[in-house]
Amino acid sequence: MASRPLNDDEVLTEMNKMVAFIKQEAMEKAREIRVKADEEFAIEKAKLVKQEQQAIDAQYEKKRKGAEVAQKITQSTLTNKSRLKLLQQREEHLQDLFNTSRTQIVELAADEGRYLQFLQGVIVQGFLQLLESEVTVHAREKDVEIAQRAVEEASKQYTEISGRTVTGIVEATLSGDIAGGVKLQSGNRRITLDNTLDERLRLLENSMLPEIRNNLFGPNSNRKFYS
Repeated sequence: MASRPLNDDEVLTEMNKMVAFIKQEAMEKAREIRVKADEEFAIEKAKLVKQEQQAIDAQYEKKRKGAEVAQKITQSTLTNKSRLKLLQQREEHLQDLFNTSRTQIVELAADEGRYLQFLQGVIVQGFLQLLESEVTVHAREKDVEIAQRAVEEASKQYTEISGRTVTGIVEATLSGDIAGGVKLQSGNRRITLDNTLDERLRLLENSMLPEIRNNLFGPNSNRKFYS
């Protein structure tokens, strides 16, 4: 059967069907695009949020570490300052102790009986070390008379101990600024023994310093070896 041409109503109907089809396809396509766009947006949003979170975490970690370093530096600085202040106070305490000792040796030199006994003892000690027949005894000018007396007694004691004789010659050559005591020289003046009060105190301070520190402040926690 031969087809006939469509009339206007049929053409309009077909056109409406085509428009409805195209519109339906467009709506479905638009829906697919929206779904895909929403998915991509969610993915991109999550990615950006994660990146920002990581950046914030990294910045926070950097600041935290910086704060920890700053705190350690401050703590170390305060500890060092405290340690230095403590050491300074200990040193001042020791100096006060030594100054008291220096005052006491000046008082010793002012007490004639004790001073004579001290001079006699160190001169005998010097005679026994030098073992010379002639020894020069150097003293302060104001000590010449008492030094001469000490030499006489020391010579007798030296003879009793060693069976030898010694002649002690007193010379006023020591400075009046020292606390007292004497220096002894061998006959050829090559050997000198310093038995002044100042030198005796200095040697005592050096030899007793570790023990004094330990008695005053306790053992040094930083020291690992002891002789």
